[in-house]
Amino acid sequence: MNPKSPEARNRDDKPFEGMIISSSEVVEKLTSRSPCPRCGKSRMYFCYTCFVPVTSLEGQIPVLKLPIKVDIIKHRREIDGKSTSAHAAVLAPQDVRVYVYPDMPEYVLDGRTVLLYPGAEAKTVQELYTCKNSAPSYSELLLATLPLGYNVGTLMTKVLCDTDDDRIHHVAKLPIDRVVLIDSTWNQSRGIYADERLQKMPKIVLQNRPSQFWRHQRGSPRWYLSTIEALHQLLLELHLCAWGRSEHYCSHLTHNYPIHMTQDKHPQCQPYEGQYDNLLFFFKFLYEKLHVLYQHEDLLAYKRPMK
Repeated sequence: MNPKSPEARNRDDKPFEGMIISSSEVVEKLTSRSPCPRCGKSRMYFCYTCFVPVTSLEGQIPVLKLPIKVDIIKHRREIDGKSTSAHAAVLAPQDVRVYVYPDMPEYVLDGRTVLLYPGAEAKTVQELYTCKNSAPSYSELLLATLPLGYNVGTLMTKVLCDTDDDRIHHVAKLPIDRVVLIDSTWNQSRGIYADERLQKMPKIVLQNRPSQFWRHQRGSPRWYLSTIEALHQLLLELHLCAWGRSEHYCSHLTHNYPIHMTQDKHPQCQPYEGQYDNLLFFFKFLYEKLHVLYQHEDLLAYKRPMK
């Protein structure tokens, strides 16, 4: 997709339209820093080392319960204040853990824990439900269209070609229990990915989604997502493939997914109606705050090519 195309421009004009994200009014009222309730360091909205909101926001921001556990492995050189992994840990404190590489848990290789990272053997979320891989191979598709200078490890573009698999699976439970994400700049991620502990894990890859992250990374494509966007997209795909979306909910991220009809007799299904949209609570607030100061089209991050 051309970032200057009408479709891309429409998404950029209202990137959160249709999503159910809590009002940021309580955050907007903060005008100065305050101490972290745990470490005492001066923070603005939340502590990005303790992963708690500042005292004045305690009980005032959304807290999410996620359907899976999330481990985020950060590169030691990733700047805490610029990373969006803290958003996830603050908003879903019971389900998200952040580790600084090489520190990470020992994972049980039972197929229920997966690494979100593209590779030749990576499956789409849809393929987790169908237990099959699409053809041709992911690596063949990537290398055929790989732009000059791009790292194959950043290209999250494996697209389902089999439209028969675009359906609701009506499962009783999700196919995974835990996901591991790598939080780093795109050229740092390869070093963490090479770790033997991660190499042994099944890999999954996301569908295309243009990033709205304002942090520019030279040489990376527009659809290389920030950590919080990637987690939100993963949960969307897991939920929509399992149970579809509510007829009352639709954003540009979900309009291609089928609606779970109320007359369908599947009591185990919980159609998507914005359950994870509040993961973007701080992301949306900061995005809008930044766009008061700068024009969208002037920011380098949004000039990156889609393909």
